Formats: sequence, structure tokens, C-alpha cells
Amino acid sequence: MKKLKFINSNTLKILAMVLMLLDHLWATIVPGNDWMTYVGRIAFPIFAFMIAEGYVHTSDFKKYVKRLLIFGLISEIPFNLMSSGSFIYPFHQNVMFTLALGLLSIREIDRIKQAFGSDETKKQIAKKSILSILKVLLFLLIGTVGFVDYGAMGILVIIAFYIFRDVKFGWVLQLASLVMLFIVTFKGQGFDLSIAGHGFFFPSQGFGVLAMIPIGLYNGKKGANSKILKHAFYWFYPAHMAAIYLIYRLAF
Repeated sequence: MKKLKFINSNTLKILAMVLMLLDHLWATIVPGNDWMTYVGRIAFPIFAFMIAEGYVHTSDFKKYVKRLLIFGLISEIPFNLMSSGSFIYPFHQNVMFTLALGLLSIREIDRIKQAFGSDETKKQIAKKSILSILKVLLFLLIGTVGFVDYGAMGILVIIAFYIFRDVKFGWVLQLASLVMLFIVTFKGQGFDLSIAGHGFFFPSQGFGVLAMIPIGLYNGKKGANSKILKHAFYWFYPAHMAAIYLIYRLAF
């Protein structure tokens, strides 16, 4: 099985960026090619998975969160222009904020795990655990009322990847989580399917479950340790949205 795991962290990120680009092109410049958004749905779960992995391997949590928030601010105007044509659009915020909220959430979950593994009294453990749970609920609320991309669902995806990371057959639970969040409970764009005479609605986000294929091939390695590549991953997000908006304005 180890021989099948040939995808490193950098490769996963590049794949996610390409898929995200396809989805954004479908939503703007080349509408009607629905296959682009179907495969594009795979991007976010990969980014969510990498946030959980990034938390485990980061040496500076505060710097990690700060970087996501800074690029969230940098990306907001390009995101608004691409998605609404306006510099300011308060009803939808870019995915960097979703990733930051997810990262903050798994930090609180980790604190609960640490509390239960400490020598503190049951009262102290309960107090810390309740405080961390309340913080996670607050982050989910912020994601919902703040209209971040994918909302509370996006944060829950990141949480699922983290809490089932070191569990035996955790990939099964991660897969089940994606099915539950992307197919069973998801309300949004999709299409009707009919199998064996039974019709049902299949949300486009359901294709995100396929992200478990490249994630399953992940070998746990980073890949080339390049600062240029590291920064490129972050700058690609606002840059590609700004480019799409400019091309759309010039072409249409």
C-alpha cells in the first residue's frame, strides 16, 4: 500500500489549485461546461485536509493563522470582483477565512485532547473543555453569519479531517463525514438522478467526496522545500481571481 502513496503535499496543493481554477472559470468565463464545476468541487476538501496536516506539522501556529488571515484580506477584493463584480460584497467572504476558522477550531479540539491527557483535576479539565467547545461553536457561528465560503460546513470538514486523522480506519470516517456534509445534508446546486427507477437529488458538492482518492494517495511528505513555491501557493489565490475578473471585463 505504501507504494501507492506517491502524492506529496506540494502535489496535492497544485492539484487543488488547478481544480479550483476550473471551478472559477466555469463560474465566470466559460459557463455551461458543468464538468468543470463537478471536478472543481474536489478542491476544497483537499485544502481542508491540508489545513489539518499543516496544523500537525507547523512550528508556529500563530504565524500560520496570521498568514491565512492576511491573505484572506488581500484576496477579498479580487474575490468580490470575481464573484459579484463589486469591490464590496458583504454576503460572501473568501475561503481563506474559512480555512483560518477551521485552523482555530482544530486548535481548540487539540486543547481538549491535551487537557484529558494532563494531570489536572476533573474540574479543571471540564472547565477547559467547555471553554474550547464554546470557542469552536463561536467559530462555526462566525462562519455562518459571516458568510464565509462553504460556511460552517467548510469548518466541519476541516474538523473531521483532524479528529479522524490518527484513528484506525480514520479514512472511512473521513469519507463518511464528506458524504454526510456534501451529499446527505447539503442544500444547494445540483441535479436529479434516476437509478433503478428511483429518483433523487444529487448536489454538485457531492463530487467533493472524490477528493478522498488523491488524499488516500498522500504519502505524508512535503516535497520540495522552496520558499518561492510556499508563497506561490498563497499568492495564486488572489492573483488568479484578479486575472479572471480582468479577462471577463475585457472579453465580455
